[in-house]
Amino acid sequence: MKRVAILIFPGFQILDLAAIAAFELANASLEQPFYQVAVLSEEGGLVESSSGVQVASTPLDSTQFDTIVMTGSLAPHPTSDTLRRFLGSRQHSARRIASICTGAFGLADAGLLDGRLATTHWAFANELEQRHPRVKLQADRIFVHDGPVWTSAGMTAGIDLMLALVEDDLGVDVARLVAKKLVVYHRRAGGQSQFSALLELEPKSDRIQQTLAHARANLRKPLSVEDLAEVAHLSPRQFSRTFKSETGQSPAHAIENLRVEAARVMIDAGNLSLGVIAEEAGFGDPERMRRAFVRSLGQPPQSMRRMSRQSVAVRAEGRFSGAHAVT
Repeated sequence: MKRVAILIFPGFQILDLAAIAAFELANASLEQPFYQVAVLSEEGGLVESSSGVQVASTPLDSTQFDTIVMTGSLAPHPTSDTLRRFLGSRQHSARRIASICTGAFGLADAGLLDGRLATTHWAFANELEQRHPRVKLQADRIFVHDGPVWTSAGMTAGIDLMLALVEDDLGVDVARLVAKKLVVYHRRAGGQSQFSALLELEPKSDRIQQTLAHARANLRKPLSVEDLAEVAHLSPRQFSRTFKSETGQSPAHAIENLRVEAARVMIDAGNLSLGVIAEEAGFGDPERMRRAFVRSLGQPPQSMRRMSRQSVAVRAEGRFSGAHAVT
């Protein structure tokens, strides 16, 4: 049995407790329970969340845990001396320590993120960087792991992080089954952007929304203005004008961003060559993909592949070196 501690405090965000469901469903998927989950707070008892809902908790004590998860709040919450000492005292005994959303501030306050790669909710990334300049912040990531320390972006990204932890422990098949039971995508890659290209476009009409959905499902195809206009049942000229008016982008720019986003996910998965990814994402060839990445992200796909492989290497080193403590 792996003991898991979920740390809460007055004003915590209750959606972060979705982490419990991931571990619970992992247990339900096995012949015998693998995780034992406890909700902890400074003094124990009922703790009121930011929504006003109260959650029962156990007081902090000397119990040893395999995994510790720090929840977050709607805005960075001051970390009490007690919680800071607790986190600091566990960094050499817990196999891994994680945070959800602004819970990263708690880990940073305890010194656990010094010199490490980390992320948090995009709205508070600058504040984390200013308060803790020794953190190697990766603001545009769903989740990040640097050795035994894991951090995630905003609330629902915590689910992606918990699925990653389950996969790390029990393999991809169990994690996929848990995701299926949660009815969520298995799973957004850690390197995926916190920002969705479709959400940034925010089209107003169903016609343009449907056209974008068609484009995203058919990225391998040419997707010319004429093709998209036909889906929207508009003339090419009228479609271009309407699209730009509703999204603030030209159709060509929007399609390129969708392709870059799709390619980033495939790069992070690490299973395909850049040539195959360029074909699958609709770029046609790696050089065209490289130019699009530089325009959109400021760096080529080769750099992202290197970062992804380095992240995998760090994870493997932490798993197999025998150094299970957070150092």
